Amino acid sequence: MSSRGHEDGRGSRDDVSDARLRIRIGEASASLLRLNGAAPIAAESLVALVRVIADEAARNQRFADAIAGALRPVTAEVAAAPAHRQAPVRRAPAGRTKRAPGLFDPFEAFRDGGEAGLRDRLDPLDADRLKDIIAEHAMDYDKLAMRWRTPSKLRERIVDRVKALSTKGDAFR
Repeated sequence: MSSRGHEDGRGSRDDVSDARLRIRIGEASASLLRLNGAAPIAAESLVALVRVIADEAARNQRFADAIAGALRPVTAEVAAAPAHRQAPVRRAPAGRTKRAPGLFDPFEAFRDGGEAGLRDRLDPLDADRLKDIIAEHAMDYDKLAMRWRTPSKLRERIVDRVKALSTKGDAFR
């Protein structure tokens, strides 16, 4: 028999536990190697941190117990989860909703009727409908327009951006 004590019935359970730990250590090593390719300083820092914590936990049982207690919910979750977990899906912050599509394409209106035609189409729209157009066509480059409540300011933003983007490159024609 091995020195682990198979005769008391605990040896095979310890072997399984060691095998699981070795698998998790291998997965962590693979993650650290991937991190080393992208951010070597971060990888080295993490390795040094884990080494210091593991060495101290091996020397100090009270420290090891404190770590186990602090991480118990995490370790139980990791043990129950499959080895190949995907990253959690990030949700949009609460309160943010996707805006409705704009009522018309301002670039088409500008092509068809020029600046006056675009202004005629924008005039009857309220602030929310104007913001829909701004959001759909990514015209809020400075993150200010969505805070504005004045339809005239929103109309000017749309006209300015449409003119700028529609005439971009005209100097080379």
